[in-house]
Amino acid sequence: MKILVLGDVMLDGYASGDVERISPEAPVPVLKHMGHHEVAGGAANVAMNIAALGGSVTLIGIVGQDPEAARLTSILESGGVTTRLVAVAGRHTTSKVRILAGNHQMLRMDKEHSGPVGVDVEELILTTVDAALPNVAAIVLSDYEKGCLSDRVLSVVISRARLAGVKIFVDPKRRNFSDYRGAHFITPNRKELTAATGIACRDDANCKLAAQRAAEDSGASILLTRSEEGLSLFSVDDEDISLATDAKEVFDVSGAGDTVVSVFAYAITSGASPLLALKAANAAAGLVIARAGTATTSAREVVKALELKSASGRAEVSPHVRQASLEDAVLIRRQWEDEGLTVGFTNGCFDLLHPGHISLLRQASEYCDRLVVGLNTDASVRRLKGTTRPVQKEAARADVMAAVRFVDLVVMFDEDTPQNLIAALEPDLLVKGADYQEDQIVGADIVKKRGGAVVRVDIVAGQSTSNLIARSQSEG
Repeated sequence: MKILVLGDVMLDGYASGDVERISPEAPVPVLKHMGHHEVAGGAANVAMNIAALGGSVTLIGIVGQDPEAARLTSILESGGVTTRLVAVAGRHTTSKVRILAGNHQMLRMDKEHSGPVGVDVEELILTTVDAALPNVAAIVLSDYEKGCLSDRVLSVVISRARLAGVKIFVDPKRRNFSDYRGAHFITPNRKELTAATGIACRDDANCKLAAQRAAEDSGASILLTRSEEGLSLFSVDDEDISLATDAKEVFDVSGAGDTVVSVFAYAITSGASPLLALKAANAAAGLVIARAGTATTSAREVVKALELKSASGRAEVSPHVRQASLEDAVLIRRQWEDEGLTVGFTNGCFDLLHPGHISLLRQASEYCDRLVVGLNTDASVRRLKGTTRPVQKEAARADVMAAVRFVDLVVMFDEDTPQNLIAALEPDLLVKGADYQEDQIVGADIVKKRGGAVVRVDIVAGQSTSNLIARSQSEG
């Protein structure tokens, strides 16, 4: 596929060596220099990633008239990238040199001009983009706020790309995502999304809330990179998707965001579904962060990683998701089992959450590493409790339950009992209140047959949803 990359290009350098002593001149380590290498960074790394996947990629950006520009151009062209770099007199090519002692980064030295470019340079950029647009299927805007993507360039390019029917992907740095309105996908990390929305992306609920805010501002789907928690796609058209990280070892996160937007854009442009594109991006990110420095990966490596993942049956859903379908819950439970975690299970209608419920959940969580709560659907509650129940709809009850800190996963079930849910999840522990005898607890036989245990915990006297409803009616 032919893809255009426009944005802030960089030259990433790595000076490495060993530290064996402290300088007598100052209390600083002395690095015995052993090597130096340079790679493409920023938008240039995005282009290198697409080329490594087999894509035909053209890169547009601004550089200085300096040796760094020549070295960066040489790296790009040797990697199969077509360069259309605009050289600006008196401006430094953005370059970063990282000083490494073994595998540890001691220092980073940056040389750059990040101020706005003049109107004449903007015209050169736009003219170069106009020449390339008719021949591409997608454009990736790699924004590092180094001056290439000015307000005018950003607005004009997005407008012209939309008119040309070109898919637009943005790796953002701006705090105002409305500046990217017209893009199809925006790929922030948690820090960037938090800065753009003012909503701290510490958990699933806030990540979703922040993504919805960003989608409203920009009109784009939000692909959120969540570090060790994987990727989440909040789509304006389809259901949200979350994937656990594929990284087995984290060596260096430099350029991981570049890899995600590169692979996702290339996959979508090639006709992949959003789910498959997300899987490919997740697999690629897991590969590159296990390598030193800014790195790329090939299509062959990504396909192999996906095949191995499929063959192993590992979870495709993030274990940090708090609500899940039965199918996804089984995958998450399997992953917890692989990690050696004890999984407990309890269930109920949990219509109006009260201290008795909290006591049950708190006690249950003390017996296991992860607690799954099975929640009756509205139809199931009506069959059990009558037509006036539940007071709260299932979506509200699930949201409230997922917010309880003792609970790790909420799964709905439509049957009268959780028998099938327990059989599918195969928990290590089944927890119910002490008002149930063991032979009355649904699923006890399933859990004990697998070597698991049934635990009956203390209940809080006088606490029930029925009592709460009756009290409210009498007081009303």
